[in-house]
Amino acid sequence: MINKFLFKHIDNSALIAFRIIFGFLCFFETVGAIFTGWVKHAFIDPDFTFTFIGFEWLQPLPGNGMIYYYAFMGLLALCIMAGYKYRFSIISFTILWAGCYFMQKASYNNHYYLLMLLSGLMAIQPANAFMSFDANSYPEIKQNSMPQWRGFVFILQMFIVYTYGSINKIYPDWLDTTVIAHLMQAKTHYILIGDLLQEKTVHYFLAYGGILFDGLIIPLLLIKRTRKMAFFASIFFHLFNAIVFQVGIFPFLSLAFTLFFFEPKQIHQIFFKNKKTFYNAGEVIVPKHKNIGLGIMYVYFLIQLILPIRNHFIKDNILWTEEGHRLSWRMMLRSKNGYATYVIKNHTKHTTERVKLSDYLSSKQKQLALSKPDVMWQFSQHLKSVYAAKGDSISVYVKARVSVNGKPAKRLINPKVDLANVEWSAWKHSDWILPSK
Repeated sequence: MINKFLFKHIDNSALIAFRIIFGFLCFFETVGAIFTGWVKHAFIDPDFTFTFIGFEWLQPLPGNGMIYYYAFMGLLALCIMAGYKYRFSIISFTILWAGCYFMQKASYNNHYYLLMLLSGLMAIQPANAFMSFDANSYPEIKQNSMPQWRGFVFILQMFIVYTYGSINKIYPDWLDTTVIAHLMQAKTHYILIGDLLQEKTVHYFLAYGGILFDGLIIPLLLIKRTRKMAFFASIFFHLFNAIVFQVGIFPFLSLAFTLFFFEPKQIHQIFFKNKKTFYNAGEVIVPKHKNIGLGIMYVYFLIQLILPIRNHFIKDNILWTEEGHRLSWRMMLRSKNGYATYVIKNHTKHTTERVKLSDYLSSKQKQLALSKPDVMWQFSQHLKSVYAAKGDSISVYVKARVSVNGKPAKRLINPKVDLANVEWSAWKHSDWILPSK
């Protein structure tokens, strides 16, 4: 039964169309990051970069190197779109994008993570089998069909994203619209809709509509009877997100995924009328080494299922500690503000001084250093290395008070713990983070 489902051959028009859209969106994302100044603000201007912990060896290129880095990714994206040297282009793009992702987290965004995963999935797809430079140069790679699993992996990936997005919203501050209200406060200047977005009725619609959409959109797209309705609801939902929240290419990438839900014949007729029709639909061709491929897929999706729930095995509230937040599809779930004082005790010179954050960090980095425990620890480690280069031995103590979702600020860090000389706990709670209650 599983073989019949996974290895049944269908028309591959959805995959080909998705490759073209995917390449275009990747080009828009990478080149847009250059021209909007994002690359400069995220990689070039800061003297110090907050990488993912464990990736400190992954540092931005010197000078304007990161601009050329992103420009090269843009070129690779065009090659993906055109199907030129596809395998080299998509694998190279995946590696370079993953490098950017783990290189800095000051601008952490879930769609950056999703783009990394999708690039990896696209690397194993024969997405250049039609309407590509590769297919024109090497006719032997031309195909008009694919096994059904090639489209199913994208559906399953998005099901995981949306389902966890829905489940993570089911907590008090989202259900009573506290989070939505905070998010909408920054949108009062929007023309026409700014005042409307402040209405409580709208807040409830967005809060509960978000839960229902994320939880139901994939099943509704899978059911033929509700597919068109779900598609139009998806268009409204994602265009709203694009306008109000300005989350880059994510809304358009999500819309592109709907290609895999419609009947292959429909996609064929809409996008590739001149493409040869696949007549042997339903033919099952089981590859010799299917168990190896299936094993890799099982492991990949098992990891995707486990990562978002790891916070439930870590002490205290994730909204407070941030432990287990990243890689978990926790999208726009909290508003966090705080202030902090970093105090350095210099054991070599027997002095004590307060750190002026603007001497070390950009404005965006400072926001993180005032409210995120992992960033506080990383910054303390950075200060330790800076002073060690001068021959000084130091301790760093942080006094921080943080407010989550507009609630009264509370002390976040134990001010008696030296963050410069304590180890980071990757898979368990750090006791120097004070309890949320």
